[in-house]
Amino acid sequence: MIDSMDSTHDPNLKSWIESANRPDIDFPIQNLPYASFRKRGEERIRVGVAIGDMLLDISQALAIPSLSAVLAMSRAERTGLRRRLSELLANYSPAAERAILPMSEADLLLPFEIPDYTDFFASIHHASNVGNLFRTDKPLTPNYKWMPIAYHGRASSIVLSGTPVHRPSGQIMLGSGDAPVYAPTRMLDYELELGAFLGPGNPMGQPIPIANAEDHLFGVCLLNDWSARDIQSWEYQPLGPFLAKNFATSISPWVVTLDALEPFRSPAPARPNGDPQPLPHLQGSGDSAFRITLEVWLRTAKMPAPVRVSQSDFASLYWTMSQMIAHHTSNGCPLLPGDLIGSGTVSGPDKKNQGCLLELTRRGADPLPLPSGETRAFLEDGDEVILKGWCEASGFRRIGLGECRGLILPALPA
Repeated sequence: MIDSMDSTHDPNLKSWIESANRPDIDFPIQNLPYASFRKRGEERIRVGVAIGDMLLDISQALAIPSLSAVLAMSRAERTGLRRRLSELLANYSPAAERAILPMSEADLLLPFEIPDYTDFFASIHHASNVGNLFRTDKPLTPNYKWMPIAYHGRASSIVLSGTPVHRPSGQIMLGSGDAPVYAPTRMLDYELELGAFLGPGNPMGQPIPIANAEDHLFGVCLLNDWSARDIQSWEYQPLGPFLAKNFATSISPWVVTLDALEPFRSPAPARPNGDPQPLPHLQGSGDSAFRITLEVWLRTAKMPAPVRVSQSDFASLYWTMSQMIAHHTSNGCPLLPGDLIGSGTVSGPDKKNQGCLLELTRRGADPLPLPSGETRAFLEDGDEVILKGWCEASGFRRIGLGECRGLILPALPA
């Protein structure tokens, strides 16, 4: 880990882009998240940096061909690029102005081609809440406190925020039946997560030490790992989630860099008395968490405006991102530039902190009341889920992660 706190984090730093100086904006000059985009009417994919409600086209301003080119840089090179971008946006020049365009004139895309996707299960509050629904005597599996648990997802079904999601169909065991039925899920759920893009990666057979894990952490995004709970409960034994998870995963378009998150570091949570200490490959003196507030908002077809249904803190996770990366490669597994890992549902100790409906409604037994008079045990067609995230700390500028949206459409015919 390197110390990248510098002038780019100065809370008094202003941009010549006026919208970036508003106190409520997600993308002040202290943030500078990346995105891939097309200008309306063009086919060429460009690289942009968000500044206020505008985009700096760095393909034009700095001749950077793709976001993959940034991903392939070393951590020190990416930090240097951030400083250059900060200078361009703090000090007006005609050349920089020619590379600026309104976000409304751009079509945002997935940041880059994602080679692979792994989803973790790093919130002990989520694991305990879900475990209590099925195993009240032993909610946590014996290995949970020893290693970050994960499953391999499906990169081909990762979609950009705003992409509608069709209700999936699959095998469901109804009641005490002797045989499953094939039908649209009745228990469609969201999962409030943080995603992390990785790069440049490691050779096959060579683990990434935890002390070097952050060198491979490019940046983060919001992530919604849509889940069909009734399909999941039938299929997950003995090999874990499959069709209940791989039909869609939504991510936000903005990649908020590790450098932008520096002011919001916090110590990794201390292990409670009686919990085992991590094994040596999961211990590191520089390992830390990040204070990122995450929220779920829900809008139904009968509600003109969404309502917040939960809020949680990313820093509360039992396992850190560095531990996830170190464990993922501890057997020599090679990570590729652009690989995505998910944190798993980010939940907290209280009901208001629970990051999915499976927890909030206790598997549908305690439906969620809504201002419209409706209730939700699980998602219905026409519901829209909106994830939001931001970071705040005394003495620093607030930065945001934008939004991740998804609208539920009916199941397609078989």
